[in-house]
Amino acid sequence: MAKLIIFSAPSGSGKSTIINYLLTQNLNLAFSISATSRPPRGTEKDGVEYFFLTPDEFRRRIANDEFLEYEEVYQDRFYGTLKEQVEKQLAAGQNVVFDVDVVGGCNIKKFYGERALSVFIQPPSVEELRKRLVGRGTDVPEVIESRVAKAEYELGFVPKFDTVIVNDDLETAKAEALKVISQFLNE
Repeated sequence: MAKLIIFSAPSGSGKSTIINYLLTQNLNLAFSISATSRPPRGTEKDGVEYFFLTPDEFRRRIANDEFLEYEEVYQDRFYGTLKEQVEKQLAAGQNVVFDVDVVGGCNIKKFYGERALSVFIQPPSVEELRKRLVGRGTDVPEVIESRVAKAEYELGFVPKFDTVIVNDDLETAKAEALKVISQFLNE
């Protein structure tokens, strides 16, 4: 039976790098395709990177309880995971991987229970996280500080996750993630 793997982490903790590594490891993993109310960017196609919905369509689907989790990031800018899409991927035999915020991760875990493994990728410290975000060179200081504040909030959710991987050393964290995910898929 196909399973679900949920990843949550503060921005800058290496989550995307670890997920992308796992996707290359013959674990029959497939990314969950989220829905969004933002318009497509560049070459993005509906049903590939995202399902693109209007804000009104998104609200209608929320009212119909069609989402496992969703968030209104800014006014009329929604992101969410459609139950129907996840069920399609599971029915196709794919192990579905989620890259979601802590609240979304907890909601998906609650919905699927033992069929899902929730993994929190933790930075070694908030200070190290700040250094990584500064080192990226992609954000202004105010954005970095807001990401650090959000990370401190997100770290409060750690006890709600099945497993925590501290990304102190990327290669070690990737190996640990591979071991944990492989064991879970083989249970």
